[in-house]
Amino acid sequence: MNKKHIVCYGDSNTWGYDGKTGGRLDDDSRWTRLLQEKLGPDCLVMEEGLNGRTTVFEDPLEEGLNGLTSLVPVLRSHAPVDLMILMLGTNDCKARFSATPHDITQGLRRLVLKARGMEVWREAPRLIIIAPMVMGEGLYKVPEVAASMGPGCVEKSRELPGLMLRLSQELGCAFLDSNVSVVPNTTDFMHIAQECSEALARKVAEASLKLLARTN
Repeated sequence: MNKKHIVCYGDSNTWGYDGKTGGRLDDDSRWTRLLQEKLGPDCLVMEEGLNGRTTVFEDPLEEGLNGLTSLVPVLRSHAPVDLMILMLGTNDCKARFSATPHDITQGLRRLVLKARGMEVWREAPRLIIIAPMVMGEGLYKVPEVAASMGPGCVEKSRELPGLMLRLSQELGCAFLDSNVSVVPNTTDFMHIAQECSEALARKVAEASLKLLARTN
């Protein structure tokens, strides 16, 4: 049976980072795995989350995290692709990138346009932009996290949902605001609380099925 190939492309909140342990949430807890359950056997969900991934920025402290440079091999490896779910922007808020919320949104634009132009789609390109979770103020009180993210990261993250909504409308992409379904954990305040995985998976599944049902 030819299943629908759905690529979830994101950072640690797609990978399933557990802020309490520093490891990965188990297979029954990650929202991407729960998404697979909700979509059923006709779909195949590809987990393509990477800790620290940005939209388009090269991290001077760690290689391989530029989402634009890894996009081509990722999508080609999963071709034919029916749907791409894109949730990035949190790591772009790090002070060391000196990126404004506008810059981050423009980085997302580049990803969408690059993905759309690739010859990997089974039919027409279908994308869902998910605005990442707004980080919690408590982040600044966690020394290691505050040092890594830097000043102003929380404030930048607050502006992303509105900017990404406007971008999705401009580009004709489906849009979800993850903040409707999730809250930060109370350990590092930048990763999704585990108990929110179910709600996020449900919202993404609803949007995915609606988009996959469209005829071209």
